[in-house]
Amino acid sequence: MIDAGDSGPHSDPRTTPGFPDDSRQPGEWIARYISKRLDFRDEVKLDYFLLTHFHGDHLGGVYTNSVKTKKGGDYFLSGVTELYEHVPFSKIVDRGWPTYSYPSRLKGKAIENYLKFIEWHHGKSGTVIEGFVPGSKSQFALLKEPERYPDFEVRNIIANGIIWTGEGENTRNLFPLDLKNVHENKLCAGVRISYGAFDYFNGGDINGRLPINLEKWLDVETPVGEVLGAVEVCEANHHSWIDAMSESFLQHIQPQNIIIQVSHVSHLNLSVLQSMANKSINPNLKHIIPTNIPELSRAYLGEDQVRKMSGEGGHVVIKVDPGGDTYSIILLDSNNESMRIKSAYGPFQCR
Repeated sequence: MIDAGDSGPHSDPRTTPGFPDDSRQPGEWIARYISKRLDFRDEVKLDYFLLTHFHGDHLGGVYTNSVKTKKGGDYFLSGVTELYEHVPFSKIVDRGWPTYSYPSRLKGKAIENYLKFIEWHHGKSGTVIEGFVPGSKSQFALLKEPERYPDFEVRNIIANGIIWTGEGENTRNLFPLDLKNVHENKLCAGVRISYGAFDYFNGGDINGRLPINLEKWLDVETPVGEVLGAVEVCEANHHSWIDAMSESFLQHIQPQNIIIQVSHVSHLNLSVLQSMANKSINPNLKHIIPTNIPELSRAYLGEDQVRKMSGEGGHVVIKVDPGGDTYSIILLDSNNESMRIKSAYGPFQCR
């Protein structure tokens, strides 16, 4: 599992409402989705949880209606902590363990609640907590019959500005050594999941579109794109907000399909959408698939731009065929728990 955030009680019309509805908190809805997918196991439990960075929409916040855990500990249930309440994890990996002080001590209600959660479970519940190791291909290793899948790999690409070089497990530092402060999004952990010829990238909220006169090292996307090369599917960096999915990044990774996690109307940015849909930048593009298209976004973009995207939103399932040479993408209805197939795309040939 990668990230499990929320956007709090729904009151802002620009924020995507919870799906299927607001009768449960997002963490519980996520847990129910996972439980239905893992019903073949004796115990519904996640082997790994990766937290890309410490923002509420990826981590979960603390709100006036937040309730305390019933498992012990002095933390509230929201996002990651609420998911764990229903579906525990064997290992949690984040960019900050064990000090949570790079480049400076993290602050805010969301991270303070998460730290109480980490402190409680470390050494008490049997959950392993680790810091993300850039360059590693063993931190998220297959646990069931790995010998059957020698060409499956989860490669740690970047975190805290430390990026894999593409050789062995070697890394280099993108940031100044005396760094005292930088936006949290620049520090995100990102992974590439590979199976056969198939590659998928999730970089959390890394970004690379820079205002004039900012230092070039603040462009995290370009070096990530250089080391990644072509991928079949890319989770849109920073939800395709105005500062992400730069032309340089798109040219390097040439994604066939881009998935956008939409939790706010600003996540469907016109200029960024035009770059992602530009076939002169990426002639390999097949589909841009958002998890939701808010009505405010539809009115802002106009139907000509909306038609550059595929589907009407829902749960996005990427199904890679045995051997990893082809894959398909299926959209499931997120308005209820029926898992009804709304649309399907592919199969696509991996490169």
